[in-house]
Amino acid sequence: MTRKLQALQALHGLKFAKMNGSGNDFVLLDNRVAGIDPELMPALARGLCARGRSVGADGLIILEPSDRVDPRLGRVDFRWHFYNADGSSAEMCGNGGRCAARFALDRGLAGPAMVFDTIAGPIRAWVDGVTVKLEMVPPGGAYGGLALEGPSGPLELAGINTGVPHAVVAVEDLESTPVRELGRFLRFHQHFAPAGTNVNFVRGQEDELWVRTYERGVEDETLACGTGAVASALMAGQWGWLRSPVTVRVRSGERLKVYYSVEGGQFKEVFLEGAASYVYEAELNREAFAWMTFQAG
Repeated sequence: MTRKLQALQALHGLKFAKMNGSGNDFVLLDNRVAGIDPELMPALARGLCARGRSVGADGLIILEPSDRVDPRLGRVDFRWHFYNADGSSAEMCGNGGRCAARFALDRGLAGPAMVFDTIAGPIRAWVDGVTVKLEMVPPGGAYGGLALEGPSGPLELAGINTGVPHAVVAVEDLESTPVRELGRFLRFHQHFAPAGTNVNFVRGQEDELWVRTYERGVEDETLACGTGAVASALMAGQWGWLRSPVTVRVRSGERLKVYYSVEGGQFKEVFLEGAASYVYEAELNREAFAWMTFQAG
């Protein structure tokens, strides 16, 4: 048995929550109790997020207190460590951020109005029951009219970074679009190397924006993606399809609201709003990691 696997199994009895943000699901831990070493976190994410093997989730979120004071937003209530299911770290996650905000409120890490630190920068959030409104980091790097040759012909992409990079593709028929195959092709396309990109396929329908997303790090289509919903709404606004607030229908069938303003041709004051729900709370068992193998070290 390797030292890393032993360290994971030593977490036996640790309490965690499983939460759902509009179809994105996450495992959340309070690191005041867990005391997890950052070096162990990627392996913990892989171990816990594996569907059919363990808890199963799109990502792992670990919260811990912060004593930092942000020059713009003031006192920071907590910081998070966010990991995709494959153990890779992500700068930002909109649906995960909403789950983290409700989890933090319930555990006394913050009040209903809060600020927390992410790799992408400090984030403000407001919790009202199951509804959480999250301020997104200022988006940047918008592009449009990007022509790439796809597996079945030419593709035209737009995109923007909403904390993580997102490409957006308008399609005629969302149901017949091969999201997993085409999303994976674009996610690993050399144009976006080496970091890659998330990929959103969108269609306007009945005053709503319908979105399906292939997520980098999960390496599959997910039922929702908060940063992807925001990126898609901003591109739809740029195309003149819809105005703020934009109702985004994600793959789970749930609706998210995206608010934004435009000033000097730049997107400002971008917010994501939607439900963040508990699925269950439980304790880890050492056997949750029995399937894992690691190189000695």
